[in-house]
Amino acid sequence: MEEGAGFPDGLTVDAEGAVWVALWDGGALRRYTADGTLDRTVELPVRRPTACAFGGRDLRDLYISTARIGLDAPHPLSGSLLVIPDAGQGIPGTAFAG
Repeated sequence: MEEGAGFPDGLTVDAEGAVWVALWDGGALRRYTADGTLDRTVELPVRRPTACAFGGRDLRDLYISTARIGLDAPHPLSGSLLVIPDAGQGIPGTAFAG
């Protein structure tokens, strides 16, 4: 990861086996294909995305949680839940068994 790009935080996997990762202090999400190739970067209006997960109808919307902690001048959307409609195809989760 290049310098100044933030730090990997929460992630999710889509139906194609690609990994979406939120970049804390990087203000973006990145999608890496199953072979590790970076194929998509989504710039966000907030500096601190914390996690991402697919949801909504047919698991096609990508939800991104964000933080505002420790920011001197947070963006008005910092600390909000963001959504990217029709971002891809998620996979159903597995229920916690314990």
